[in-house]
Amino acid sequence: MPSNVAPAPGTGTSSAAGAEAVVPAEAVTPLIRGIAVLRRLTDADGVSSLSGLERSTGLARSTVDRITATLARRGYVRLDGRDAVLAPRLMELGNAYLAALRLPRLLDAHADALADELDESVSLAVGDQDGIRFIHQATRRRAMSLSFRIGDLLPAERTAPGPLFATEWGDREWARWHERRAADPEDRGFPAVPARSRPIEYGEDDRNDEKDRIGAHRTNRANRTNGKDLTVAQDPTVDRDLTVGKSLAADRPEEEPGAGRSARRLPTLGDDFEQRTAEAREVGWALDDQLIEPGLVALSMPVREAGRIACVVSVVSHTSRHTAADLRDTLLPRLREAVAAMERELREAQHAESATPTPRATAAPSGLAVWTGASKQELGREFIESLARGLTVITAFGEGRAELNLTEVAQATGLARATARRALITLEHLGYVTAHDRVFRLTPRVLGLGFPPLSRTSLAEIAAPHLTELSQRLHDSVSLAVLTGDEIQYTGRVSTSRVMSVHITIGTRLPAYPTALGRVMLADLPEPPLTELLPLTPRTITDPARLTAVLDRVREEGYALVDEELEVGLRSVAVPVRERGGRVVAAVNVAMHSSRRTPEECVAEVLPELRAAVGRIEEDLWVAGRFRRVPRT
Repeated sequence: MPSNVAPAPGTGTSSAAGAEAVVPAEAVTPLIRGIAVLRRLTDADGVSSLSGLERSTGLARSTVDRITATLARRGYVRLDGRDAVLAPRLMELGNAYLAALRLPRLLDAHADALADELDESVSLAVGDQDGIRFIHQATRRRAMSLSFRIGDLLPAERTAPGPLFATEWGDREWARWHERRAADPEDRGFPAVPARSRPIEYGEDDRNDEKDRIGAHRTNRANRTNGKDLTVAQDPTVDRDLTVGKSLAADRPEEEPGAGRSARRLPTLGDDFEQRTAEAREVGWALDDQLIEPGLVALSMPVREAGRIACVVSVVSHTSRHTAADLRDTLLPRLREAVAAMERELREAQHAESATPTPRATAAPSGLAVWTGASKQELGREFIESLARGLTVITAFGEGRAELNLTEVAQATGLARATARRALITLEHLGYVTAHDRVFRLTPRVLGLGFPPLSRTSLAEIAAPHLTELSQRLHDSVSLAVLTGDEIQYTGRVSTSRVMSVHITIGTRLPAYPTALGRVMLADLPEPPLTELLPLTPRTITDPARLTAVLDRVREEGYALVDEELEVGLRSVAVPVRERGGRVVAAVNVAMHSSRRTPEECVAEVLPELRAAVGRIEEDLWVAGRFRRVPRT
């Protein structure tokens, strides 16, 4: 499998080489500027004022306005007053990379199972130049829990996966790492981690541990067979050979005497990275002992495919639960088993693909020309066609389309070859694609376009702007709810300001059976709970057989209309919200006083608008949930 490290200039981090790269003459300037806006929004955690974008990008305000208008038309941002907000649809760019990579589809379930078994957070990461970027997070929910997100970029030297990826670096990669360290001494180019400012401190206990470690290391080296190193699997003592993350004594600075206790200091975090890489190469695993921030420890092992590191799996914990040494001693055997299972999964997938070769998949033409034409007609000069076209090129890649040549990109997008070529040149210059033998691949840097802040978006957050728009169109209260047992719980709500209106707060729970929200969710269950059907009003259905027939009709028609069964005077119509697999995960309703509309008017006037709004919610949900679990609340 080709390396995930993107060699193009300007990728991964703010290296000096990337910053000084000459812009190709054929590069598309609007695409460069549009991506700059998306990156600034990502760094701002997904929201920024338009004036803030003007300052952070150095672009003219009129240019920022045109870019955000184009991105909003594409569905990648939402304009909320004077703010630009990243929208879930933007995740289709990162999804294209993850689909082409294959690893999430094949390995996510293994990582999730390991996290459940160990009750610790587990992550998968790929190399991104001199950094590492997460492609999956299975996080435990605790008061002290991991806050990293899919797409977050970390400096390699301050992580456990970093030394493992660095074992495959050459002179060029090491030179780039040194340049970046010199140009960014505090890791300001990595917003996901605290600044690199505190020194590493080693005290007396560390030195005693180190003496034991060095003695074991030397003993093991003397016991090598015929002068050849044993593999990790063959050598039962390798677990305690080295405490990865601390350099050998011979490579440490001299001790500085102190009052009552001597201590030695390295100038800053990560200065021992080359030594940690040498150790990781020998033992086949690596530790992060609070290199990112105090309390955070991690144990990592590489997952290999065709002899190369495809990704690195990490078990992450807190020092309140495990020390770094304890994490290694306790969990390394189980981590090895998980890695072996992952590598077996990759081999089997490769064998299946080789046994049944299929023509390279090509995406259906995207209809871009029609869409851009209509957008240009509607927005006029505010719509930047070359920006929209350039971003569409990224979506040409995907599962079965990891490598595409120019002709295939043009066919998948419907663009002219010359237009697709200029977009690819621009994306290669920016580090989002690599080219080899006239074949293009996406790089991990694509995940930096909005994926980190959006990867934690909940269903309620996805639905919120759509609920607001629907309420404004109908002038009625709109709600989102999920099913919890035999009750519904409101997770999203937009109320009207009428004298007579429905007032329910987020978090409110109501019985499911007498509500429209509850019935569309109960109808999706094979055996809905229909016990304790109490008469809340004279019209409440309390007969189980009759309610079962109602649910059958709801399932067939795709909506529920409840008239004064929960409360006298309250009428409501609801439709279900479905995830990618078709399962109902929530419901949206429009509620009103019965004097506002007749039941027939609800079906004729409200239901079409409600279904359209839910359709837009589902489109965003399906994009956001392709490679992650979207929290319902």
